[in-house]
Amino acid sequence: MTTTAPLVAGAKAEPRQFGPLSTQMFVRYSGASGDLNPMHYDDVLARAAGNPSVFSQGMHQSALLATFATDWLGARNVRRFGVRFREQVWPGDILTCTGEITGIDTAPDGTKIATVVLTCTRQTGGIAISGTAEFGVTDA
Repeated sequence: MTTTAPLVAGAKAEPRQFGPLSTQMFVRYSGASGDLNPMHYDDVLARAAGNPSVFSQGMHQSALLATFATDWLGARNVRRFGVRFREQVWPGDILTCTGEITGIDTAPDGTKIATVVLTCTRQTGGIAISGTAEFGVTDA
């Protein structure tokens, strides 16, 4: 999915959907990441704590957003990646990731750096995660 379009301020990535997410995905992410908080895989315990069900790890959504961004601009080009967790994600949710280049600057070594705004939105319109990143680019 790496882009071949010119990378300029205002350029947008093709949106990408993930999901519907399942409890099985949360369990697998728990094992892979070492985040063994039972709120992510034990429905009885999650409900006893006042939640409607288990819910996704914030870092799981962050990983999906990072996958989206690196598929767009290249994993080897990442210079900085940061996110803000905003809304919980539940089984059955469908997440849509979007990205836009907000600026192109030149680093001291001459590398062109694209600053991007990233968003991971639930099907409800709620924003699960928002973020920013910087990528070194060659065709800016």
